[in-house]
Amino acid sequence: MAEADGAEDRKPQSDEAHSAFAAPPGMEPEVPEEDQPTSEFVRPAGAGTVQPEPEGSAFAPPATYSGRLSPPAYTPGQGFPVSLMKESPWQDRMRTMLRMPVDVRPVPEVVHKHSETGPAVGRVLDLTLRIGELLLAGGEGAEDVEAAMFAVARSYGLDRCEPTVTFTLLSITHQPSLVDDPVSASRTVRRRGTDYTRLAAVYQLVDDISAHEIELSLEEAYRRLAEIRRNRHPYPSWVLTAAAGLLAGAASTLVGGGVVVFFAAAIGAMLGDRLAWLCAGRGLPEFYQFVVAAMPPAAIGVALKLAETDVRASAVITGGLFALLPGRALVAAVQDGLTGFYITASARLLEVMYLFIGIIMGVLVVLYLGLQLGAAPKPEEVLQITQRPLIQIAASMVLVFTFAILLQQERSTVGIVTLNGGVAWVTFGALHYAGGIPPVPSTAIAAGLVGLFGQLFSRYRFASALPYTTAAIGPLLPGSATYYGLLLIAENRLNEGLGSLVNAAAIALAIAIGVNLGSETSRLFMRIPGAASAAKRRAAKRTRGF
Repeated sequence: MAEADGAEDRKPQSDEAHSAFAAPPGMEPEVPEEDQPTSEFVRPAGAGTVQPEPEGSAFAPPATYSGRLSPPAYTPGQGFPVSLMKESPWQDRMRTMLRMPVDVRPVPEVVHKHSETGPAVGRVLDLTLRIGELLLAGGEGAEDVEAAMFAVARSYGLDRCEPTVTFTLLSITHQPSLVDDPVSASRTVRRRGTDYTRLAAVYQLVDDISAHEIELSLEEAYRRLAEIRRNRHPYPSWVLTAAAGLLAGAASTLVGGGVVVFFAAAIGAMLGDRLAWLCAGRGLPEFYQFVVAAMPPAAIGVALKLAETDVRASAVITGGLFALLPGRALVAAVQDGLTGFYITASARLLEVMYLFIGIIMGVLVVLYLGLQLGAAPKPEEVLQITQRPLIQIAASMVLVFTFAILLQQERSTVGIVTLNGGVAWVTFGALHYAGGIPPVPSTAIAAGLVGLFGQLFSRYRFASALPYTTAAIGPLLPGSATYYGLLLIAENRLNEGLGSLVNAAAIALAIAIGVNLGSETSRLFMRIPGAASAAKRRAAKRTRGF
C-alpha cells in the first residue's frame, strides 16, 4: 500500500512536469539581463526617494491603469449615444449620422418589420437607388440625396450602408457584418428633368418610409414610386410656353422696358421656347437647345433697332436672357461644393459653363448679323435702368410666379415662393438703389434671405428647399450684365466685354453662396439632432456639423 502511495506521488500530475522549460521546485527562473524590460522612467538603483513630480511635468511617469481598473470603452458596442429627436425632419437626422464616423453611429431603430430571415437586401438597395435617382435627376443637392438614400436603407434595417453620389452615378454598399461579404449596387442617371412636383412627392415618400408611426412595406413603397414616375407634369406644354413669355416680359419691365418691350420680349421668349422644344424632340443636346432659344429674343431686339424706333431694344434681349440663365444649376453646383462634394460640384459648374456659352453663342451670332446690317446698339443704355419701385416689385413677383410654373412646382408652393422673391427684390433695391451698395454684396444679402426663408418654409412643410428658393432668385439673375458684356464683345471691345461677363459671373456666384449661407443660417433657429451629445466629442470638432 505504501509503495502504491509512493508511486502515486512520483507520477507526474500534468504534462508540464515533462517540459524542459519548467523550473525545478523551489527555484525561481533567472531572467537574462538583456531580456529585462527597461524604461527611461525607471529610477536608478540606490537613488533616494524624492518628492513626486508635479502633474504635467515632463519627468513625471505616465499615467497608466490595469485591465481591471480600465475606464469604459470610448465607443460602446451599440454605437456612440447620440440624441436623435424623432420629431425633427428626417433630413436633419440622416445628415447628422452621415457626418459621423461609421463606427460611432447609433444602431438604427428598424421602422418597418421584415421576415425572420432579415430584410431583403437586394430589393432595399434597389429601392434606395431608384429614389436617389429621381432626386438627383430633379436637381437636388448631393448631400440631400445621400441623406434620403441613407434614411430609406436604415428604415428597412440596413444599418451599415454607405451611399455615394456623383453627378451621374449613384452607388450604395451594405456590409452585413465584419465576416460577411459586402453587397454593392449602382445606378446611372442618364436623363434629367425639372419637375418639383415629382420632387416633392419623392420627399413625401421618404418621409413616410422613415416615420415610426407609419408602416410602409417594400411592395407599397415600390407601388408609390411607380405612381410618382407615371404621373404627368402638373402643367401642359402650352402653359409652360406662356409662362416663359411672361417671365421674359416681366424681366424686361424690371430693367426699364415699357409695354411694347414687354410684348416683344414675351414673343421672342415664346418663339425660343418652341424652337428648343423642337430641338429636344429631335434629340439634339441641351447645349444646342440653348443656342437656338437665345436667338429669337436677340433677333427681335435687333429688328427693333433696325426699325429706328424709340423702344429699348436692349431690354427685349435682356428679358429673353432672364428666361435662359441656368440659375438653378449654378445654385446646386455651389451648394455641392460648399458641402464637400467637389466632384459633383465641378461637373455641375462645367454644365453651367456649357449652357452659358450656348446662350452667348446664340446672342452673338444675331448681334454680329445686326451690326453687318447697320444696327447701331448703344451699350450704355443697358445699364441705365429707370427706378420705378412699385412697378419693379410687381414685375419681380410676376417673374418669380412664372419661374415657379416653369419649374413644375406644386400649386400650394407657388404663392410662398412668389412672396419670397418679392422680399428678395425689395431687399436688393433698398440696398443697391437706395443705399448705394455695390450689386455683388447687395445680391448676396438678398439671396441669403431667400435661402433663410426657403429653408424655414421647407422645414415647416417637411419638404425639399428647392421649390422655395430656386424661383425666388429669378429677379436677382445677372441678365443686364451678361447682355452688356456680349454687346461689348460684338463691338470688338473684348477687354470691357470680358470684364462685364466676369462681373455677371461674380453676381451669379454671390446668388449661389448667399442662398447656401442663408440655408445654413437657418440652423441657428432649429434644433439639430445630436448637437447636445456632439458637444462632448472634442475630437470630432473638425467634422462638419459638429
